[in-house]
Amino acid sequence: MAGGLPALATLLLLLLAAAVAPLSAAVRPVSDAHRSAAAELFAASPDGSFGDLERTYEAVRTFQILEAEKDKSLTGKACKLAAEKLAFPSSSPAKDLFHAVRIISVLRCGVDSSGYDDVAARLKAVIKETNSLLELYYSVGGLLSIKEQGHNIVLPDADSAFHAIKALSQSDGRWRYDTNSAESSTFAAGIALEALAGIVSLANAEVDPSMIGVVKNDVVKLFDTIKSYDDGIFYFDEEHVDATEYKGPITTSASVVRGVTSFANVASVKLNIPGEKILGLAKFFLGIGLPGSAKDCFNQIESLSLLENNRAFVPLILSLPSKVLSLTSKDQLKVEVTTVFGSSAPPLIVNLVQVLGSDSKVISTENKELQFDLDNNVHYLDISPLKIDVGKYSTVFEISLQEPEHEAIYATGGRNTETIFVTGLIKVDKTEIGISDNDAGTVESVQKLDLQKDTSVSLSANHLQKLRLTFQLSTPLGNKFKPHQVFLKLKHESKVEHLFVVPGTARQFKIVLDFLGLVEKFYYLSGKYDLELAVGDAAMENSFLRALGHLELDLPEAPEKAPHPPAQAVDPFSKFGPKEEISHIFRSPEKRPPKELSLVFTGLTLLPFVGFLIVLMRLGVNLKNFPSLPAPAAFASLFHAGIGAVLLLYVLFWVKLDLFTTLKYLSFLGVFLVFVGHSALSYLSSTSTKQKTA
Repeated sequence: MAGGLPALATLLLLLLAAAVAPLSAAVRPVSDAHRSAAAELFAASPDGSFGDLERTYEAVRTFQILEAEKDKSLTGKACKLAAEKLAFPSSSPAKDLFHAVRIISVLRCGVDSSGYDDVAARLKAVIKETNSLLELYYSVGGLLSIKEQGHNIVLPDADSAFHAIKALSQSDGRWRYDTNSAESSTFAAGIALEALAGIVSLANAEVDPSMIGVVKNDVVKLFDTIKSYDDGIFYFDEEHVDATEYKGPITTSASVVRGVTSFANVASVKLNIPGEKILGLAKFFLGIGLPGSAKDCFNQIESLSLLENNRAFVPLILSLPSKVLSLTSKDQLKVEVTTVFGSSAPPLIVNLVQVLGSDSKVISTENKELQFDLDNNVHYLDISPLKIDVGKYSTVFEISLQEPEHEAIYATGGRNTETIFVTGLIKVDKTEIGISDNDAGTVESVQKLDLQKDTSVSLSANHLQKLRLTFQLSTPLGNKFKPHQVFLKLKHESKVEHLFVVPGTARQFKIVLDFLGLVEKFYYLSGKYDLELAVGDAAMENSFLRALGHLELDLPEAPEKAPHPPAQAVDPFSKFGPKEEISHIFRSPEKRPPKELSLVFTGLTLLPFVGFLIVLMRLGVNLKNFPSLPAPAAFASLFHAGIGAVLLLYVLFWVKLDLFTTLKYLSFLGVFLVFVGHSALSYLSSTSTKQKTA
């Protein structure tokens, strides 16, 4: 198995993380992490809006509950969007009016209150005309939101609307969406209960108490259909509904929470709902952690807000600030009991009633009361008297309210089970390593190792011998300890590595490597092998990867068809490292003539040009045929200047310029000379022709 020291160390780290990771999925109250998640999920679009009316309401309502700061420009755009929808109520559906009114209620937008009359009239007309549960829900919810803003809104025919919604209920506590729907829905039950609560609030007279009692029974039947997990978490989900109507457990549970808490607030007597189911719903929403979508975030936060303050039961959440305790540091077992938003709980007592091991074995059944730290609002207990060793445990707590009247207000859930992980220093002793003969098993050499210190051994063996390694592990309480991972690694000097799992029993860990059966696995590679021992466990604070020494192994020659060692992995970052220095000897320069001879030869090459200048000076310059007119004279001057430029370019070529640069400049000068030379010579030719004809 190929790899290096960092690879094996990484394996141990991954092991520890994987073992502790399940403990991180704890039920904890709403925190700043939820506020950060909401800000990210409800981020405004480039135009500064949150989207349609429904998403806008979900965003502003979530921020309101979390008390998160909102950008004033975003608030202004949300108010403008809602006001534009309310300006034309007759052409707007009840759903849009419902969300627009609630946006204005949350943000307290400054809108003309007189416009609410048309909105209310529109919503009342929908209530009279429709038999759709959703239309009734939106219309009643919109009217209730207008009333909550201080306007006098009364639903004159409340009994008729109440019966219209109640007529859609089913015997199992669920509701249909309309009279044509064949299947009932749990989500519909939630919005039906919320609509019925709104009708009771809008009625100009008390609704028939008998009808309230019937709905209370429907609520009890609805909670009989609730689903649960083994850890006391309860939730609602749809059954036997069309795929297009399926909402999922989060949306469905949120709908029921909104409906039940709304109806509980208007009912004259308390609903007969078990407190442990209310607590289980709170644990369900908190167990979501940080939601992955804006819709789930809104449903989670609003549901928890309604459970925080309702007339049924207020759930109290028991949680552990830290689920990993160290025996070395003598950590205390700390417990927090708060509401879902982290508010302080009423006076209560927390008792540890049972401790179970990872195999469900009872460790302790002694009832121990936790002390209360008023300054930090935590209950704590010293775990030393419990004689808890390293490992994973299930702790069972029981919460008792000190005031009897609080039992009708708060839901504690009876017993609460939390998982803790106890770590400590593991003692490694009786470590021995040696070489024995293959036949009789006689040990030739045995050396004792102290793995707490840096020790090194030097061993030698051949293919007819065996390598033996034994050691023992014990916990801080002296019990035998069996870690998750124990490896022995042999690394050849050619970087080929071999990993072996060290088996363990209740008494000791022991591995015997029979080299006769391992010659093919070792690819017949003789030579020096480095020995390393790795021991790791999540409960072991002193997990280690330690070098034991080296082994000189003499193996037989490899046969012709023996397997070859695998190619070693190449570090992908090695290509960015320093390269090998290139040594190069240039060719010795050829012999050249002396400098003086070169200068004499250069002077001789210039003699013809000097002679040309002397002859030109003796003959004189003939300017008789130089044009006298301005334009031809200019072309002639430019022509001679161009010739001079070409001569100068030749000089620069010998002194400074290379061939390609010289040709580039010469191409431009050539075109220039052709143009001006043609003009000048054409003028001279025409002048000469005229003189001959004259």
